[in-house]
Amino acid sequence: MDKLESLGWRGFFASQVEADVALAPARVLAVHRGRVDVAGEDFHDSLALTGNSAALAITVGDWVLVDRDGPRIERVLDRFGVFKRGAAGTSHTIQLIAANVDTLFIVTSANRDFNVARLERYLAIAHEAGAYPLIVITKADTVASIEPYISQARALGNSLPVEAMDAREPDDVDKLRPWCGPGQTVALLGSSGVGKSTLINTLTGAGLDTRDVREDDQRGRHTTTSRSMHRLPQGGWLVDTPGMRELRLVDSGDALDDVFGEITALATECRFSDCRHAAEPGCAVRAAIDAGTLNQKRLDRFRKLQAEDRRNSETVAERRARDRNLGQLYKSILSDKQRFKNENE
Repeated sequence: MDKLESLGWRGFFASQVEADVALAPARVLAVHRGRVDVAGEDFHDSLALTGNSAALAITVGDWVLVDRDGPRIERVLDRFGVFKRGAAGTSHTIQLIAANVDTLFIVTSANRDFNVARLERYLAIAHEAGAYPLIVITKADTVASIEPYISQARALGNSLPVEAMDAREPDDVDKLRPWCGPGQTVALLGSSGVGKSTLINTLTGAGLDTRDVREDDQRGRHTTTSRSMHRLPQGGWLVDTPGMRELRLVDSGDALDDVFGEITALATECRFSDCRHAAEPGCAVRAAIDAGTLNQKRLDRFRKLQAEDRRNSETVAERRARDRNLGQLYKSILSDKQRFKNENE
């Protein structure tokens, strides 16, 4: 395997590059404020994002074409997948998390951080980016029985792989070896304090700065502030992403259908194609809930994520049109109330 292949280069990317173009392909290994670290066939550079390159939406894991004479980035190659989210707070901008990831390690822990709704959201993000999801439950050594956590996680999907471990123990972490081979890229996604940095330290032998979890809220103080890729002893690459608050879905309708596949399958059996699964006759989803084969809370979480996705995926024009329509409806209601009042005085 040559250097580019070891970085994750494959036919999908090679097909986008003309043979006579005097630009060198390189993988983005780290993204900092105003610059990126890249590695190619025979070079490793830290390049400032200035001029045209500053306008490119570049994230860790991207493949780019570099003009070595600059040196500068001239182009970002098409991605086979990208993790993205709506920015935290009230902004409706999109933030790129990582690109061209083969496997997503969804990291949670065997304590109060374990949250089924959050795992479902992470699974939707994995499906949207075309990455293979694997749930990793850390701190398995801190509970009397890890089985309840494993059972809840496995119930979220058919054949969904789940691994429980003490992230400090190399023998435990070795369970992840099959997904970390040469040329493979894996990413970690999880909230702060679940042991992501400890897991990275064990996987890579690197010394990322982590601190103990505070006893009062079981939250770790995570010091990772930039997204970066770390070489794995098995030959693959691992993307570290900071703990993310207010993780939101964007353009994930199809991914949600995949994550909640049993509900979407039942919906095809409803009498009405636009069934809202409330009180409509012939609703297969309601029938499953009444029969005890589908949990009402699972349906509620599906609806909540669908609403979140629709809201976050609106364009500015669509959002303005919706707000304008709501404003007109409100004025109409007020007008009707005033007319009714006048007629009855």
